[in-house]
Amino acid sequence: MRQSPATPAFRYRAFISYSHRDASWAGWLHRSLETYRVPSRLVGVRTAAGITPRRLTPIFRDREELASANDLGSKVREALAQSANLIVICSPASAASRWVQQEVLAYQQLGHGGRIFCLIVDGEPGVEGQECFAPALRSGATPIEPIAADVRAGKDGRRNAKLKLLAGLLDVSFDSLKRRELQRRNRRLTLITAAALLVAMVTGALAIVATKARHAAELARADAERRQHQAEDLVDFMLGDLSDKLHQVERLDIMEDVDDRAMKYFASMPTNDVTDQVLAHRVKAMEKIGAVQREQGHLAEAIVSFEAAARLAASLAEKAPADVPRQVQWARLLSFIGQSHWFEGELEKAKINFDAGKHVLERAAPYAHDDPDWLFGLEMLDNNLGHVLEAQGHLDDAAAPYASALALSGKLVAIDPSRAEWTSELGGAHNNIGKLALLRGDLARAIEEYAADDAIETALAAKHPDDINQRDAMLGVRAILGRTLALAGADDDGMHHLQQSVDMAEHLVADNPDNDGFQEDVSRGATQLARLKRLNGDLASAKEWTAKSVAIATKLAQESPTDALLQRFRAEALNEQAAETLASGHADEAHAQALVAMDVLKPLLAKQPHERSLVLDSMDAQLLLAASSANQADAESWRANVIALARGQLGGGNDPRLVAREAQARLALGHDVAAQPLVQQLWSSGYRDAEWLAFLRRQHMAYPVNADFQKRLLAQNNRNDTPG
Repeated sequence: MRQSPATPAFRYRAFISYSHRDASWAGWLHRSLETYRVPSRLVGVRTAAGITPRRLTPIFRDREELASANDLGSKVREALAQSANLIVICSPASAASRWVQQEVLAYQQLGHGGRIFCLIVDGEPGVEGQECFAPALRSGATPIEPIAADVRAGKDGRRNAKLKLLAGLLDVSFDSLKRRELQRRNRRLTLITAAALLVAMVTGALAIVATKARHAAELARADAERRQHQAEDLVDFMLGDLSDKLHQVERLDIMEDVDDRAMKYFASMPTNDVTDQVLAHRVKAMEKIGAVQREQGHLAEAIVSFEAAARLAASLAEKAPADVPRQVQWARLLSFIGQSHWFEGELEKAKINFDAGKHVLERAAPYAHDDPDWLFGLEMLDNNLGHVLEAQGHLDDAAAPYASALALSGKLVAIDPSRAEWTSELGGAHNNIGKLALLRGDLARAIEEYAADDAIETALAAKHPDDINQRDAMLGVRAILGRTLALAGADDDGMHHLQQSVDMAEHLVADNPDNDGFQEDVSRGATQLARLKRLNGDLASAKEWTAKSVAIATKLAQESPTDALLQRFRAEALNEQAAETLASGHADEAHAQALVAMDVLKPLLAKQPHERSLVLDSMDAQLLLAASSANQADAESWRANVIALARGQLGGGNDPRLVAREAQARLALGHDVAAQPLVQQLWSSGYRDAEWLAFLRRQHMAYPVNADFQKRLLAQNNRNDTPG
């Protein structure tokens, strides 16, 4: 933001210009600026904005200050002339406001255009129908620079937006101010800790007093209720502002103590003889506790919190079956319980809770009238049910909830295309349909659905470039699309997509080095990219990528030894490393590496024998063990195990990845007659994975291109125009 070289004395530190529709934002900004204490080390420093003060007061908020003015025009001009800065709250409403336009023009005419700052709260700069900058800001004598503080979802957020404005008003760098602010928060940590313990003790005392008072004479009833409200207000503080501050300074240990004490408090309080409003308050508080516990990885504790909240939510919902928000809240808590069981690997318990949540919402259907929150809750439960059924191997059963989730998410996007959360769900629903298509052997449909998801996630990432979670979602589906294209023989496209995915993941890691999820993305993407490079003759590059993948996966798996997903990623990387070692002519070393991978996979597969990724990784490890074994009997045993794994799956038997591995094992064992139908099935599906083609070449088997499939794929690509 531009600054004038010097700033004369002014009555006001800033003038806030805004539309009446943005009054709540103006109030927040006014309070935030006037109550902000400038870090002591910056106070007294001379900048282009003058001597840095202790506080930025007063701030002029035009509609509030001028409510009783007789001569509005002259008062506005006088206040503008006496303001060191102009802050414009930008939204479609303010862009269309005559008052905002006149105030900006008047300030520019005073020669202070370089001291105009913007806070974007809604809309989209430069987009017709969503423009948030007033015309004078876009085309005046001193049009604004494109940089502005931005509180919209996925942008700066309130804290950083406020600091950006403060940095501009004080003429100091944003990084410097943010660093000072962090130092100050850290110094306050001891006080916050003491406050947490003190509040916990006071809350406990108040709870005891409140409980005893409730049993006293009717004359004391009002006092008891007052004390209970005081206690629950303190609990609200503990779970709200205090919890947020502790999260910012990463004091999870204190957060845990706060949550534990809050849960003990709620457990001590009666659930009868209280108002519905009080119960609803407790439900929200316990839901927040459960969410924090789940985020910290304390799944058992999270389940206890969610179940306690669900019991209260159920009592409220059953009192008012036509109250859709109550039904949605109850179903959401059942969904959270199911998700927590799912993360524990307890698939059947997860399914029970997802089914229960769906039943709650289906009973509310006559009253819902396509209420968006009701639709979204139903879509999430269908999505979760599909995933659980798929993980259990019931692929045919998973088709119905996946199809329902696709239809529901499409309906939500039609209601409000601007809701990124709903659009992302639509992309995920396409992804699920693509996955089922792959498991059924329909490669062309799988690529089509993955491409649809890729297009959605890419568009969302472009619309929200600062949303790192959206970028993570985009790189994930880009890798899936790349892998699936390679299964159809499009290795160049597959490598291109995988390279993009890995590059995006590495950028996220560079910006967020402590985020394990982004490191997982790099590790898995690198393994898959290395496989294609090896199969296409670039063994040296493949080894470099695999070395990186193994190092990351091993480190993460050691840090979280109970995380099944991390263990599988490590085994996948070890499989690729063994394949590269075997390709280099070192069979004994490759055998040892494949044995390590198999040791990692065995306990995982025993717990989830039908989880497709685990099955495929286990088959790969055993085929590598067979290929690198010096003992013929052992090699035959490994290949027989591969066939048994394929035959033992409950569903998805037409998955070309599964069929190819079984066919490879049968052909290596000399079971040519049994293998021929499998080979024909793979050819009909258009399967041309490079590993499969290399194996057939070694077997001297003809496997021509399926021209009809390639035509279908080409026509589909022309329709989709997939990014890449």
